[in-house]
Amino acid sequence: MEGQSDRTGSHPPGVIRRPAIVRTAVIFYGLLLAVVAAWSIASGDSIFYASSDAQPRGWAWIFDAAIGAAAAAATIFFSERITSRTRWGEAMARALVEVMGKRTWVECMVLALASGVAEEAFFRGALQPRVGLVAASLIFAAAHFVPRRELLPWAGFALAAGLLMGGLFVVTGNLLAPIVAHVGINAVNLRRLGQTYG
Repeated sequence: MEGQSDRTGSHPPGVIRRPAIVRTAVIFYGLLLAVVAAWSIASGDSIFYASSDAQPRGWAWIFDAAIGAAAAAATIFFSERITSRTRWGEAMARALVEVMGKRTWVECMVLALASGVAEEAFFRGALQPRVGLVAASLIFAAAHFVPRRELLPWAGFALAAGLLMGGLFVVTGNLLAPIVAHVGINAVNLRRLGQTYG
């Protein structure tokens, strides 16, 4: 059982123990945020806005968060349909759970917050204004590429998600909606996949 393997220290080869994967992710994404902050300071550009024109408008907190939540809900709906109704979707889900394991809600939220904030700050806030929506989304997809047959569709899913997050960034002019969407998708899907396929 997973809880017993965490206590005894024995676990299947290639599977990172529960505390280690969460801690490693938090450290990695913390370093990524530090890189983004240094980039922002060095360039003099804000990573929080899609353009200098968007900055004076600021954040429409409720509206932007609502758009992000709606995008997350739609993405979660479609990803659930893909994993439950296609053979390749189920294989991808099982492979992801094999790597990530079954997570508690707290662990899912920590991983979702760390990845959602750091990845949006980097791919959308820092990268997209310089390389454009499509290029930033392709780089985002490449970062999610895993050379394993069952996980190849994950890069395609990441490309679609990158275009969605990038579109939210352009439409709202700031990072709030993409962050809310990204965190929501990751938190719910991590938990759902672990519960369903763990």
